[in-house]
Amino acid sequence: MSANVSGRSFLQRWFGRGWLSLGYLFLYLPIIVLIVFSFNSSRQDMVWSGFSLRWYSELMNDSEIISGFGLSLKIAFFSATSSVILGTFAAFALNSYQRFRGRTLFSSMVSAPLVMPEVIIGLSLLLMLVSMQKVFGFPERGVLTIWLGHTLLGMAYAAVVVQSRLQEMSKSLAEAAMDLGCRAHQVFFLVTLPNITQALASAWLLTFTLSLDDVVLSAFLSGPGSTTMPLVIFSRARLGLDPRVNAVAALTILVVTIAVIIFSVMLARADRRRRKQMSAAYAQEN
Repeated sequence: MSANVSGRSFLQRWFGRGWLSLGYLFLYLPIIVLIVFSFNSSRQDMVWSGFSLRWYSELMNDSEIISGFGLSLKIAFFSATSSVILGTFAAFALNSYQRFRGRTLFSSMVSAPLVMPEVIIGLSLLLMLVSMQKVFGFPERGVLTIWLGHTLLGMAYAAVVVQSRLQEMSKSLAEAAMDLGCRAHQVFFLVTLPNITQALASAWLLTFTLSLDDVVLSAFLSGPGSTTMPLVIFSRARLGLDPRVNAVAALTILVVTIAVIIFSVMLARADRRRRKQMSAAYAQEN
């Protein structure tokens, strides 16, 4: 009997591992193939003719891709930062104040971009900006409008990530700080903010990635001289695959991977430091 149970558990374990491996293979095999063929000397895809850095050297002379890559990084950085700031305030308001006039409407407006198709968001923003430009003469479509659109979308994701962390926090910390004389803004900056650092970093990375590879909103909101890297890649892919696209995609993956590793190391160090401080404080109390 025990042998049958152990054999069944063995099969279940390996069956689960097999499905997990297939899932990872499905997700990451195309990325690995793309990186490998970015070093292919041939222009024909899926025909390996030798290792070469040809497309990386040609990429350095491609001003359109380089300018689009730099513009995408700049927009992604500022949109991620503004999304985290606005999303944090929205999440804090929804978590701290359970009842206020318009709370249901406010919560719906914050989470609406999560479920609304990007085509609808981009079209509505385009119509609004065109109307504003006719009336006020501002703003013209370009870097500013792309940043506004990406901030609108990223704020919804940041609010969800931060609000989930706030709901896990014990309210006794904030209540103890207020009992000791802290005001509401002091409680937020001195107590709440340090305890949601990991959620803020996760929200920043998520919104940075969303902005970096966004095509739909950028297509609606871009103007002359404000072509982001995804738009450049999309326009070239319509005319045929360009090996330089593989090279820039590999470099983008490298940048995102380095950013994730750096943030992970920083968060791990901060978590260890906080645990040591809590252990030291507990030891002093006892």
